[in-house]
Order: sequence, then C-alpha cells, then structure tokens
Amino acid sequence: MERFTVEPLRVVDFVEHVRRCPKTYFLVEQDSPELPTEVLRAVAWDALHRRDGRHGQMSVEIGSDLSFTVESDQCPSVDERGRLLPGFFGSLLDMFGVQRWAPSAAAALSVRTVIEVWLDAHGYRQELVGMDPTGPREEFMAPKPFGTRTTFHLDPSFCGPGEAIARALRPEELHGETCKEHPAPTTFPIHDLRAEAEESLSP
Repeated sequence: MERFTVEPLRVVDFVEHVRRCPKTYFLVEQDSPELPTEVLRAVAWDALHRRDGRHGQMSVEIGSDLSFTVESDQCPSVDERGRLLPGFFGSLLDMFGVQRWAPSAAAALSVRTVIEVWLDAHGYRQELVGMDPTGPREEFMAPKPFGTRTTFHLDPSFCGPGEAIARALRPEELHGETCKEHPAPTTFPIHDLRAEAEESLSP
C-alpha cells in the first residue's frame, strides 16, 4: 500500500493575510499609488458609521504622506459591568463585531499605531507595532466622555517610494447606498498638516 504524508494545515496570520492580499481589504493592490488613500478612506468610513447604521462624529488629520489620525465618537465595546472588552489580538483595537476590521487591517500595514480610547472619563493609550502591543495600556485623563483616536504610520517599505495620501479625499466618498436610511451631513473636518506647513513656508 502506498504511503503518503499530509503537511499540517497552517492558519494564515491576519497580518500576513492583509499584507499578502491588501486588495481584499482596501480595494487596490500593494503597488497601487492609491493604497495609502484607500487605507485612510476605509478607516474613516469605519469611524463614521455606527453599529446601528447611523452616523457618528469624526475627524481626520493627515500628518504626513504616510501617516494619519482618525478620531470618532464611537463608544468602545464593554462587558455587562461596563469594563472594556479585550480588543483584537489583545490590543485596544476594538473589532465591534466582524464589521470593524478596517483599523486592524490598517495597523497590519503600519510600522507604528497609537490608539487611545475614552470611556467614562477614563483614557487608555497603547502603542502597536503591526498588531503587537509594545507594552501594556497606559491610563490618562480622558478629554471626552467616550470616543477613539487612532494614529497610523504606514510602512514605507510596503507602500513603495513616492506613494502618499491624496489631498483629494472627499467626505462624500464615505457614503453609500446604506446611508440613505440614515442620512447625515457629508462634511466633517479634514486637516491636512502638510498643506498648512506649505502655506506657512510660502512667501
């Protein structure tokens, strides 16, 4: 009787899958110049749309060609006692169910991610490299009753030379067919610190 062996099945790590198949998450391939903008768009979409289908308050700050911050009034997930639930991979990245994949996928493409969540006037901050926390969460005085602020520094070696977040990200891009049931203003703050720096240097 012929003998054969079966290689053990290997579960593909989430980070590895995002980096191997970014189009699955961000609609474009790794070599696309639109990738940084699509990552920002996905994270902003996630921050704007609440779990009940309504729209929340959010803002975007573009810090550099490959770094951005998204702040929203999304309340982090809590247990029946009102305590923070463990996030994705044990971090503060909150999945909010299977729909909330965008911040985690963006972290998988980042060399550094800093996430802050606010809950009942308590603030918690954590820094990640990829999906791995660099240390335990730190507590601080929360600036608001609840919300989330996350800064992503995309990996320049993954995005490729010359790629950058586009200046033309428009709020209306973050609305789709599902938004008709819960209409919301199409405007929200987008601060491009690069443009502000150029203006300050111009004569």
